[in-house]
Amino acid sequence: MEPVTQTSLKPAKSGGLFSERYRLFLYALPFLVLVFLFSYLPLYGWIYSLYNYRPGFKLSDTPFVGLQWFRAIFSNPTQAAEVGRVMRNTLAMSSLGILTSVLPVAFAIFLSEIKAMRFKKMVQILTTLPNFISWVLVYAIAFALFNVDNGLINKIMIGLGLQERGINYLASDNHTWLSMILWNTWKGLGWGAIMYIAAITSIDQELYDAAKVDGAGRFRTIWNITVPGIMPTYFVLLMLQIANFINNGMEQYFVFQNPINKDHIEVLDLYVYNAGMLGTNFSFATAVSMLKSLISIGLLLFANKLSKLIRGESII
Repeated sequence: MEPVTQTSLKPAKSGGLFSERYRLFLYALPFLVLVFLFSYLPLYGWIYSLYNYRPGFKLSDTPFVGLQWFRAIFSNPTQAAEVGRVMRNTLAMSSLGILTSVLPVAFAIFLSEIKAMRFKKMVQILTTLPNFISWVLVYAIAFALFNVDNGLINKIMIGLGLQERGINYLASDNHTWLSMILWNTWKGLGWGAIMYIAAITSIDQELYDAAKVDGAGRFRTIWNITVPGIMPTYFVLLMLQIANFINNGMEQYFVFQNPINKDHIEVLDLYVYNAGMLGTNFSFATAVSMLKSLISIGLLLFANKLSKLIRGESII
């Protein structure tokens, strides 16, 4: 009788139609289809930048102008000044976003140091909820606070004698960049800290125990253990933020814009919307959007190179 060995007890490989790698590909196939439908298929719309398109007409009925709109971005002084203005606003808001990217890190560290679990969970919930509020509701909150007639801030300032009458803060162009980054920080602080909280929980607890044995205090433990432990996560997210340097969204600036603050609040995405949808210059807006995409690809490659130099790993 043949002895039973470990090899003979292994089940035979299934002779199915697909091997393991093909099954894994099928699992990912629905997501690849979604990416193709919503990310790559719409790129066909770039063809509108080559025509003098007007909404309501067929593309074939509009004149072909080639690279006219791309040349207009730089050759037309008025258009060049407008693009330069919105690029200045975009770079300023993105730079402020990078400067404030350390706030979720600090918030996650301080939150992890809270020992009262009920209070800790309550703070985390209250700071995460604003992320799920639309920017329209955020503007409604801002309007209730800063309304010139019945706003809470105006009532308090007048009641304290610091103002003689109501001030329309929302229509002011003073410190527009600062106010926008403050609203953005309030909305995304708790959500942005989630990744860092997860990174902190993955740090080996024995490091903290060893630090306590060596007599390290709380702040020294944070500086020597917690901060180095979350730095890899911070650098990865920072690189991705650099890659999306000029893609800082539109919704926030769209709801807060008005004729008074338009010069400082109109970022590139909002400018494309205003020029294409409201100004009916669809072809020119498409050309600007294509230029933005090319710059984003260049920034992504730069961030990937920077990640290799700093971390020794690439992000793509």
